[in-house]
Amino acid sequence: MSNPSISIVTPSLNQGPFLRECLKSVAKQGISVIEHIVMDGDSTDDSMETLKAFEAECRYPLRWQSKRDRGQSDAINKGFKEAKGEIIGWLNADDRYRPGAFSAVLDAFRKHPETDVLYGDYTWIDADGETVQQRREIGFSPFVLLYHRVLYIQTTAMFFHRRVLDAGYCLDESLHYAMDFEFFVRLSASRHRFLHVPVFLGDFRFQPKSKTTLHPERQLQEQTDIMQLYSPVFRHCPRGMFATGMTFGLRTAAAIRRYSEKAVRGYYLTQFRTAAPTD
Repeated sequence: MSNPSISIVTPSLNQGPFLRECLKSVAKQGISVIEHIVMDGDSTDDSMETLKAFEAECRYPLRWQSKRDRGQSDAINKGFKEAKGEIIGWLNADDRYRPGAFSAVLDAFRKHPETDVLYGDYTWIDADGETVQQRREIGFSPFVLLYHRVLYIQTTAMFFHRRVLDAGYCLDESLHYAMDFEFFVRLSASRHRFLHVPVFLGDFRFQPKSKTTLHPERQLQEQTDIMQLYSPVFRHCPRGMFATGMTFGLRTAAAIRRYSEKAVRGYYLTQFRTAAPTD
């Protein structure tokens, strides 16, 4: 991996207000060996105009298509199949990468070639792109990943090695809210190697039309179903009050594990510090 290539896959549907900012965040990385694949789900806003204009000025392969799909997971999987890079990133159209993210990612993969999935720190931003919080994260813990109700591996700050795709792993297209959670849990269960790098790699945007904002209860239900499916505790556990109690107890333990490590490392002291601008 002396000069690995990077492929970025972006699913998009009517994300015109944020799409150009997403595209620019890839273009500004300063890494020449990349491709950006945008899978648009037949948008009816100005997304097509944005893609055509950006394609004309882009100095690296920007490949995109606009057609109906079966949902976000389907679109992302189609993008994964198109990707040619050794390192794969998944950037939603309303999110963006932070300056220097690709350099930090490539450096980490060179130093740790055994890594399958790499994730970093990130920020929360609002609809206008202003920083709401800095989110510095813990080292990888399979227990916290599976049982904590907060997914601490954010896709905008996550990259994985091509061998994951070559082994046949992709998103579960029956899922519409917690497909990232299930993907990571499945990789963890199959002993893939995760690595956290303490670098801000991306900005995750909260905006009124995002699925995270519109349907948090559906996301939590999908996550709960996945957790109980993969957890050895629930394989022989009767449903009902007992399962509800076990879910609460395990999630509480995972939360204590994550929050205590973040507190010891002093992460909460800088949580509301303004991040450096992306321009």
